[in-house]
Amino acid sequence: MEMNAFNPSSATGLTEQQVAELREKGLNNQQPESQTKTVGQIVKDNTLTLFNLLNIVLAVLVIAVGSYKNALFINIVIINTVIGIIQEVKAKRTIDKLSLISQPHVRVLREGKEKEITVEEIVLGDILILSSGKQIPSDSTVLSGEIEVNESLLTGESDAIVKKEGDTLLSGSFVVAGQAYVQVDKVGADNYATKIAAQAKQMRKPNSEIMRALNLIMKIIGITIVPIGVLLLLRQIFGLNLGINHAIVTTVAALIGMIPEGLVLLTSVALAVGVIRLGHYKTLVQELYCIETLARVDVLCLDKTGTITEGSMEVKSIDLVNNAKDPAKALRAMVGTLTDDNSTFQALKDSFNGEAPKWRAVKTVPFSSARKWSGVSFEEQGTYVIGAPEFVLKDGYNTYRDKVEGYAAEGNRVLVLVHSDSPFTGDSGLPGDVQVIAFLLLGDKIRKEAKKTLEYFAGQGVAIKVISGDNPLTVSEVACRAGLMDAKNCVDATTLETDEAVAEAALKYTVFGRVTPGQKRVLVNALKAAGHTVAMTGDGVNDVLALRDADCSIAMAAGSDAARQVSQLVLLDSNFSSLTKVLMEGRRVINNISRAASLFLVKTIYSFLLAVIVIVASEAYPFIPIQLTLISTVTIGVPSFFLALEPNKNRLSGNFLETVLRKALPGALTIVVNIVVVMIIGNILDFSVNELSTMACLLTGVTGLIILYGVCQPLDVKRTILFWAMTIAYVGAVLFFPTFFAVIPFYPTNWQVVLVLLPMLFLIYPIMLLLKAAINKTERWLVKHKLLDLKRTSL
Repeated sequence: MEMNAFNPSSATGLTEQQVAELREKGLNNQQPESQTKTVGQIVKDNTLTLFNLLNIVLAVLVIAVGSYKNALFINIVIINTVIGIIQEVKAKRTIDKLSLISQPHVRVLREGKEKEITVEEIVLGDILILSSGKQIPSDSTVLSGEIEVNESLLTGESDAIVKKEGDTLLSGSFVVAGQAYVQVDKVGADNYATKIAAQAKQMRKPNSEIMRALNLIMKIIGITIVPIGVLLLLRQIFGLNLGINHAIVTTVAALIGMIPEGLVLLTSVALAVGVIRLGHYKTLVQELYCIETLARVDVLCLDKTGTITEGSMEVKSIDLVNNAKDPAKALRAMVGTLTDDNSTFQALKDSFNGEAPKWRAVKTVPFSSARKWSGVSFEEQGTYVIGAPEFVLKDGYNTYRDKVEGYAAEGNRVLVLVHSDSPFTGDSGLPGDVQVIAFLLLGDKIRKEAKKTLEYFAGQGVAIKVISGDNPLTVSEVACRAGLMDAKNCVDATTLETDEAVAEAALKYTVFGRVTPGQKRVLVNALKAAGHTVAMTGDGVNDVLALRDADCSIAMAAGSDAARQVSQLVLLDSNFSSLTKVLMEGRRVINNISRAASLFLVKTIYSFLLAVIVIVASEAYPFIPIQLTLISTVTIGVPSFFLALEPNKNRLSGNFLETVLRKALPGALTIVVNIVVVMIIGNILDFSVNELSTMACLLTGVTGLIILYGVCQPLDVKRTILFWAMTIAYVGAVLFFPTFFAVIPFYPTNWQVVLVLLPMLFLIYPIMLLLKAAINKTERWLVKHKLLDLKRTSL
């Protein structure tokens, strides 16, 4: 890319004409394409799948032998694919729209005036004004000012780096403290941001049990379906002499039964609908499978500021300790000099907004979450520092401990103002001879909805951990006022000197004060290591490291750019109470996927087992495709889509695959037992192939409806209508269209079939109960002898 021909003044920046010329040359900060798929990619991903390919091949085979009605299963595949595409496109549009709303902005200097623009509107040579909390959008050089930059998203190192005039800034890092004017060096393809855009999200694989389970199921089916199909076809052609046409039709029936073609689609649709619904709750989903993770969350880590509290503060009073200096005058001078950008500093500016004295600043040290203080050295007035008493006073803190803790216990945030005749030591170190001037008492405003929200999470079995950089007593008192249970159980993180101590405290305490960004990360990882699924909310740059490591990261839109960039969910209204709706949506999606998935796996399991049995026993496969199309439509296809979109607030428990298999096995084995019994009796009574196929179809259909009845529990009006509609549809198809579905009419000549069939129909449910009890007993025995490890922990 050509170098910028303009050399704008740092006082005026580029002119609008220069900006237009640069934009025409393509020297603007074009961002990578949207993180969502294009419409073309969505269509491709939904159509060009292994299972769609298999279904097409099987349909072609059936059509090739002239059995056209048995190819109707392909219509279901087409309908499912179209539904999947429509829902994913809707979800994409929702995400794109919300992403545009939450797009980061930056302050720029043009024609001598400051203005706010989007990141994409930056052009080469622009003068940007960067302050605390902002992510650096383009590779730049510092022109004036001093900032501290965290480059952890690039290097993995969390230590803040001081950047002064002439230093280079890399896009993707973010400002921890200070303010500076910087000039953009690179944009577009040359910009480092294009290489690391959303890197924090891409580096982390989705923590999705459903994704892992589906991949495992697809892998097993993909490996076994071809050899089973070949063996079954050869056995029926050469072993049973059924003829190639009939052999192909029955083999296709076996294979389409093994393919859970709607399961992946159902999962995609349910998640896509979840994204759309969360969009209505003003929540941006930046990673699809985080909806599942959120539903499994059992520990929620909150930062006090911006979540429990409104994020705004006010100075309530000043406790003057030493009247040798005028604290109000000093504070007016400090707020007029420092460029800190946080709620505490804003409260100081609001309270000490009078005319600042004409003091000349020699050195400024901006606030940082690691340092927990800021200060200014004036030419003749000495050095003033304001910040957390423990960090400013250090060894001298014990003298004032009782006073500070007394104020903190009343729910105040306590700051100390100190003075020294000495300058800062080293680069940005405290003077050694500080003298306490006053203590300032600040108060948080608690959100109106905080108490109700915290009570809700407690009732849902989600433990709350409040993690803050403030005094632990202050945080504890605020948490108590907000209604958090066990809020008095607090700890000062400065007393936790090792990562091991922090990890041990993570499981012991509810409220954590004076926590550094690194300790937040350790706390999150310790909770994860203990087997918890951890969600972390945050809005500041000091939350970024913990947000990256949490199972589910949630940012407030009103917070820093950096927090939004690394989070999986963004609350666009920055409303803490929205989390209750988000959690419920996650549970609805995953519970319904789990419930519907068991229906699909019933068919996959019994089709697989029956295929193996008929190969080994040299029997004819009992189904043809049109029969399975009927059974699948009324017992799986239609019900699963209704059930997947229902309200469902139940708490999740156990591992997804284990839960689904546990639900599916009794029904699948019941069908296998029924078919095997029918084959045995059929051989004894010399039933025809059509008679055996009819009995298999009826027994399997009724079993499927019984399974559907169980899945619909507890019954409500909608589920009752769904169940009876499917039952009537199945009975009507068998009674009124027997020839089409290859079911023999029950005339008096078929009395033997009726005599066998009726008792077997009545025995379906008792057999299912017996098999369920046997499976549970076997499961307990395997667990007892440590041959099976089931994740039964309630989440």
